[in-house]
Amino acid sequence: MTAHDPQATRRPNAPTTTYRYDEFDAAFVRERVAEFREQVRRRLSGALTEEEFRPFRLMNGLYLQLHAYMLRVAIPYGTLIAPQMRRLADIADKWDKGYGHFTTRQNLQYNWPKLVDTPDILEALAEVEMHAIQTSGNCIRNVTADHFAGVARDEIEDPRPTAEYLRQWSSLHPEFSFLPRKFKIAVTGGEHDRAAIMVHDIGLRIVRNEAGEIGYQVVVGGGLGRSPFVGKVVRDFAPRADLLAYIEAVMRVYNRFGRRDNKYKARIKILVHEKGIDEIRAEVEAEFSAIDRTVFAHDPEEFARIAAFFAPPPYEALPAKSPALDAAKLEYPAFANFVDVNVSPHKVDGYAIVTVSLKPIGGVPGDATSDQMRVLADLSERFGFGELRISHEQNVILPHVKQDDLFALWRALDAAGLATANAGLISDIISCPGLDYCSLATARSIPIAQAISKRFSDMSRQRRIGKLGVKISGCINACGHHHIGAIGILGLEKKGQESYQITLGGDPTFSASIGELLGPGVTAEQVPDVIEHLVDFYLSERLENEQFIDTWRRVGHARFKDALRREGEDGADI
Repeated sequence: MTAHDPQATRRPNAPTTTYRYDEFDAAFVRERVAEFREQVRRRLSGALTEEEFRPFRLMNGLYLQLHAYMLRVAIPYGTLIAPQMRRLADIADKWDKGYGHFTTRQNLQYNWPKLVDTPDILEALAEVEMHAIQTSGNCIRNVTADHFAGVARDEIEDPRPTAEYLRQWSSLHPEFSFLPRKFKIAVTGGEHDRAAIMVHDIGLRIVRNEAGEIGYQVVVGGGLGRSPFVGKVVRDFAPRADLLAYIEAVMRVYNRFGRRDNKYKARIKILVHEKGIDEIRAEVEAEFSAIDRTVFAHDPEEFARIAAFFAPPPYEALPAKSPALDAAKLEYPAFANFVDVNVSPHKVDGYAIVTVSLKPIGGVPGDATSDQMRVLADLSERFGFGELRISHEQNVILPHVKQDDLFALWRALDAAGLATANAGLISDIISCPGLDYCSLATARSIPIAQAISKRFSDMSRQRRIGKLGVKISGCINACGHHHIGAIGILGLEKKGQESYQITLGGDPTFSASIGELLGPGVTAEQVPDVIEHLVDFYLSERLENEQFIDTWRRVGHARFKDALRREGEDGADI
């Protein structure tokens, strides 16, 4: 999908910080819906078997899960506007069970649609410039980005124009529609990695060279799942003018050499691991040198046209400090706690970035009811230029809130059950749907997340523990990113029973690391006890202001393992 006239379908008063369809985009998406409607009709009539229908549904983001179909809706680089969020809520009410699940790829999943209704759902999405194309299958999936894009103080450049540039290049790319396996790209523009680029097939870090020119550090071969790997730098600096040609070269090398005989060894991470980064680099550079630049020439005007859609909203000139905010924090301790935990500095004085946690104590991580979606849409218009972001941590971001408005926003969030002050804390758990929904899962994830958050429900205790990423997957496919959790939990089936492996030391940032196994698996009932013992040991060993991952690296994995073993010997039920 490409676009030509940025004003072609722009609605009056629509936010100017997101990309808009033109006539070509709109027509294409509607044509795809019509095609799928006919394919569904043929499946329901019996003209297509399930096996014949499978590739058609996957091309439109429709999976067959454990109990029902699941529809995965694309949210490119995690950016939404209020009308789109309201439409997601309407779909949840009309065709699902009144909620949606936000995922680690910044998408949204409906877990209970009926096959007969899916064309109508896709039609409803198309009306607000949304779709489910390339959210499944062996293609380039939804391009993800830093959820603080465009507003973070540490940002070199907003990564969303690059992500959109890549989305347009990759959508329906004829050479890369049937890759050896699915392919994931992430982009970040900050000095701190909030997009986990090191564990993507391609990770792009926006950087400046010595001359001050903008370009990209290119990382390849990252990924989780059955065989987790941290990506390796294939090029330290690719100028913007070379971006598409260079990524094309990487994809061609993967498409040519990636294995197709074994799906478990088909990802680019296996290719990089088996051949080595030096050989891969040589192949990519050779392919890059041979590419016809008249076909893949960078068009600065086109990039500028795309970037114009992400121009900053009309901020007001405000003082850096808000007396009203300070006064409200003094009067309302719960609000002060929310600000301290869920509010981040904005690059524009007088504004703030608000993380709305979808992880209430005892709740299902990443789920939002239709009513909550509508509240978030309303609040984004009232307090933030109508824009929202979905993070890969399964939370919602309001990126443009005046400091003076934070108290009113907090009260509205609190009334909707959306004011949990735990962003980045131990109860802000990333979790896949697990065996409650997924046909690939071997164990439950959601009940484990709920049990841990209840065990650590005391918010003052969570604050004392500090930043601690807990991530849970219900199978080795690692949709819950457990490999890069400071504490990771993997659910497996063992002799007909659910068993949970614990890993420590995972890190999703530029200093990425894969967690190390703690020992034999434990039962679901034992998991909260194990986590509590690990946290207690961390608190006994940490230095002042030291986070869990830093303490683990300093004292060593063996010390944590030994501490847990001693707890077991002392009679603890682990």
